[in-house]
Amino acid sequence: MRIDYILPLRWDAETSRRELPEMTAYLSRLRDWADVVVVDGSEPQVFATHHRAWTSLVRHIRPDGPSTPNGKVAGVLTGIRATDGPHIVLADDDVRYDRRGLEEVARRLDRAEIVMPQNHFRPLPWHARWDTARSLINRAIDTDYPGTLALRREVAAGGYRGDVLFENLELIRTVAARGGRVERAKDVFIARRPPSARHFWAQRVRQAYDSQAQPARLAVELALLPALLLQTRAPRGFLVWAAVAVAVAERGRRAAGGRTVYSRSAALWAPAWVAERAFTAWVALAWRAAGGVPYAGGRLRHAASSMRALRRGEQPGA
Repeated sequence: MRIDYILPLRWDAETSRRELPEMTAYLSRLRDWADVVVVDGSEPQVFATHHRAWTSLVRHIRPDGPSTPNGKVAGVLTGIRATDGPHIVLADDDVRYDRRGLEEVARRLDRAEIVMPQNHFRPLPWHARWDTARSLINRAIDTDYPGTLALRREVAAGGYRGDVLFENLELIRTVAARGGRVERAKDVFIARRPPSARHFWAQRVRQAYDSQAQPARLAVELALLPALLLQTRAPRGFLVWAAVAVAVAERGRRAAGGRTVYSRSAALWAPAWVAERAFTAWVALAWRAAGGVPYAGGRLRHAASSMRALRRGEQPGA
């Protein structure tokens, strides 16, 4: 298998102490299946700790070139420049491939320029079950956006915009705007480690902000809160809302072989996620009015560029 694996990360000292042993074990396995480059934007002392642990396993480098408001993009672009293979896998630091998953995304690059596999959480604390409902609803309605992509080098070499929040969608749309074929591989399941409960709560509004790159979805999500407030006049109707949410999520669980990785109870968390999104969609809209989502000491105003803007070569976002 000839594939380059690019892993951009930026850890603080606490995260490094907690995650370093498991990540080192993962890289020890991964290096047998791919040419791995870890692009590490951590502070110097943390970088040095990582370098001692990883330099004998994989290439461990710092981001170079121009910085980007979304630091992950700078890491990805550094990794692309540092590799030369025809196939590339980009993966967040919580994604955990096995050999079979890598082989399958590489095989599918024979027929598409970019492949979107399906993430699923392992292990499954309560907050991962809650967030799994989001994936199931996304699978039922359209597609779930993962923390990893596989793509051909020729469509990645031109780079992509680095001042948006939803950088994976930005890359997917950029490839599509260049004429690339996108495969939504809902039947290729790649494990993902869940965040801490604290990080889970911190990501609620940021995830809702991503919908601002998808106008139709945003309109539906903004309509949820008024509809739920009206429903308080007839509270029994909430049972219908809950039943519909569970039915939609169950459809997503059954789609494309999802029952092999999603438990029978997974869809039961859908009402909690719908209620969450009804509220956070409006908080995200308020953040947009205030100048954008807080990110790394600044703000990112745009979730992702629209397809129309990308086809025209424009810079404004969605």
